[in-house]
Amino acid sequence: MGTLNKPMQNKLYNYLEATMSNVAEKKKTTLKPLADRVVAQRLESEETLKGGIIIPDSAKKKQEMAKVIAIGPGKVTDENKTITMPVKIGDIIFMDKYSGQEITIDDEEFIIVKSDDIIAIVE
Repeated sequence: MGTLNKPMQNKLYNYLEATMSNVAEKKKTTLKPLADRVVAQRLESEETLKGGIIIPDSAKKKQEMAKVIAIGPGKVTDENKTITMPVKIGDIIFMDKYSGQEITIDDEEFIIVKSDDIIAIVE
């Protein structure tokens, strides 16, 4: 294989520099829930039956327990007062079984629920 001429070297250098800066600037997406909504991430539970049989994810029941990742500012009343959120970031919560909106961001799964759908905080 021959050597690259100067213009081709410059083009290759510029391409590599642009590609590397794009990779370096890649940031994780952040979520900021609105009103009384909470962003949570379901906690994974390993299920192994007696005899060492592992149940695949597709056959598992969805876990209603999750870790709070982000919280909204709170619900605003008709009197324009903000009701503070009952949870804080890092809390482990139980949610209503069929509540929330499931989303996937940066290959991670999250669920967005209203504070009314949170039924307990694990202490």
